[in-house]
Amino acid sequence: MWGKMRSTALIRRYILFKINEIFTKEKAMSLSSIVLAFVGDAVYSLFVRERLAFESDAKTGELNKLASSVVCAKAQAKRIDELMPILTEEEIAIYKRARNTKKGAKTKSASVVEYNKSTGFEAVMGFLYITGEYERLNYLLNYEVEE
Repeated sequence: MWGKMRSTALIRRYILFKINEIFTKEKAMSLSSIVLAFVGDAVYSLFVRERLAFESDAKTGELNKLASSVVCAKAQAKRIDELMPILTEEEIAIYKRARNTKKGAKTKSASVVEYNKSTGFEAVMGFLYITGEYERLNYLLNYEVEE
């Protein structure tokens, strides 16, 4: 992957970032919704994989199947529906902006509505992560809906 990058300047720029670098809210809001969703997808995937690894004694093949069933557009669309009542106005604005952004890719395993909702979900997760709002992120990731 790194060998295919267009220039060493991009690599140098990338290296300047640090793990857990915190962006201001203004800087984070200036990022594309798709970039926020890109980061949020990784954050959510890591959360799900860690949780499965620590709470299950399944083998890696089974863990991967379980993770895939949770980190997919359908499941994320359902999850954001559950979280909507507890999102802040700022989080709802980020969600809507990402949900409504034109996407280049299409999904085969979910409807357009589910795909759009999942992009919004991922953008909220990405925003909270890059702005260092780990307590809020942790709360949303672990939120249980009472039935």
